[in-house]
Amino acid sequence: MAISFASAFAGHDKTLEFRSARAAVLANNIANADTPNFKARDISFDSVLSSESSKLRLAGTNARHISEEGFSGESDALLYRNANQPSLDGNTVDMQREQAEYAQNSLQFDTSFMFLDRKISGMRKALTGN
Repeated sequence: MAISFASAFAGHDKTLEFRSARAAVLANNIANADTPNFKARDISFDSVLSSESSKLRLAGTNARHISEEGFSGESDALLYRNANQPSLDGNTVDMQREQAEYAQNSLQFDTSFMFLDRKISGMRKALTGN
């Protein structure tokens, strides 16, 4: 019987990819905090989830099943952030918010990494018999 890593990792590998991409976007915002007319961007988990779920096809075998017409997602997950207090030069980066979002994203990355590490550790124990 073959091991399917996609099902064995339970989506934690995809979560790590999302958290890495979001970290890059937030770091870019922090790096451009002093750039005139720079617009802060962010990746929303909800928008990524809806764009990925729009790729799925629902198989309805009964008239009572949910139709796929109710699902729609945005094609672009990278969104502009609304500034609470835009600066005079048009920059919308709020350093305190960006640093807080980066720290929260980092904690969520570490959590997903820990879950993935435990999944791999469990698979290793199952293979070696320890």
